[in-house]
Amino acid sequence: MKIGVPKEIKTNENRVALVPAGAAALVADGHSVWVESGAGLGSGFSDELYLKAGAQIAPDADSTWEKADLVVKVKEPIKAEWSRIRSGQTVFTYFHFAADRELTEAHLASGAICIAYETVTLPTGELPLLTPMSEVAGRMAVHEGAKYLEKFYGGRGILLGGVPGVLPAHVVVLGGGVVGSNAARLAAGLGARVTIMDVSLTRLRYLDEVLPANVQTLFSNRHNLLEQIATADLVIGGVLIPGATAPKLIRRDDLKTMQNGSVIVDVAVDQGGCVETTHPTTHQDPVYIVDGVVHYAVANMPGGLPNTSTLALTNATLPYLQQLANKGWQQALRDSAPLRQGLNVIDGKISYRAVANAFGLPYSAAESFL
Repeated sequence: MKIGVPKEIKTNENRVALVPAGAAALVADGHSVWVESGAGLGSGFSDELYLKAGAQIAPDADSTWEKADLVVKVKEPIKAEWSRIRSGQTVFTYFHFAADRELTEAHLASGAICIAYETVTLPTGELPLLTPMSEVAGRMAVHEGAKYLEKFYGGRGILLGGVPGVLPAHVVVLGGGVVGSNAARLAAGLGARVTIMDVSLTRLRYLDEVLPANVQTLFSNRHNLLEQIATADLVIGGVLIPGATAPKLIRRDDLKTMQNGSVIVDVAVDQGGCVETTHPTTHQDPVYIVDGVVHYAVANMPGGLPNTSTLALTNATLPYLQQLANKGWQQALRDSAPLRQGLNVIDGKISYRAVANAFGLPYSAAESFL
């Protein structure tokens, strides 16, 4: 099979979907791998390293897409790439369709087979291809929140961990999943007072056992949420409903109850955000202020730490990529229930229910295409 690895062109996106070691594994399996020239540079991987691994270097994006039966990426194809996608081509990447109708309609029109990292699901409910980036984003959210609490950026001027005789910052984490638990652990390690909220009592019991003593767990309801954000210095939104738009937990009017100069880091922005006033930003221009509250809503947070993020992501994606390449997408999806959950769009139809529901469009079960 011919596998294409285009250079990511989303603003400030420096990750790459395949490292040289992964290219070598695919070549050893008998496939040809075409990497767009310069695709790995942002993550520290030169064209020469790919050539040594047995890959071939394509001179530009057009030739990379044209050669490939299977395209592997990091982020969803943006408008400049839509015309390169062809019917019957398999595209394996993060899509987050439910947050973007135009993106969804473009891929429906393409006739491509779109398999989304974020909805590949294990029988346990774990999202193995979302987990590594959620780990990065959760930890990064604390770093970014601490930075934008500085007065220079419009924050309250509070040190996250405080100093002797001065109280540390109050950090509220919405969602006790991978993002939330990583954020809570790092914020607690820096000395903050942390409250983590979730709707699952089972999850809260687990977090209460494994997180440090300066992390308090709290059931998430409207009353508790308003009470906590009123005293929060930093709020981290880590809410996830797999494949669907994030619920708007913090409303526009709620910002008036928050402290002036407090910071919201909405990690859920890829799925539309869990704050009503969230809109996507970039690493180049990451924050804006609404009603005195600093909003950080970068839609590709791990792209700011591309070496770590690329290695973490490709460790997880390569086994699934090998299944698609070695068996072809149909047999791979027949054999793998987790991969079958990843099928979102195929042959002009939506095959993931949460995406169809987001736009009121027809749904066709993945099994009907296998």
